Amino acid sequence: MSEIINLQATFLPNEGEFFRVKLALEIAVEQVVEEDGCIQYEITEESDEKIVLTEQWASEADLDKHSKGIAVQDLNESLSALLAEPVKLERL
Repeated sequence: MSEIINLQATFLPNEGEFFRVKLALEIAVEQVVEEDGCIQYEITEESDEKIVLTEQWASEADLDKHSKGIAVQDLNESLSALLAEPVKLERL
């Protein structure tokens, strides 16, 4: 049995772009929670300065498939001009 993968992604919106970043994330969440192996994919913290997304995956293979999937590609495209710096992704 594989070990569950826990991640935290931190998004820092450009000034005035908080709501657009949050909307893009909410759309992605709706898609990603349906993916195989997704245990948790939700916004767990937010302020005007940052949004934190907590992820939990059943296996490394599920995470890898998610990382290459259309939902992530769409999200990255949506956020390309809205973030002050690249997404900070941490394994917990």
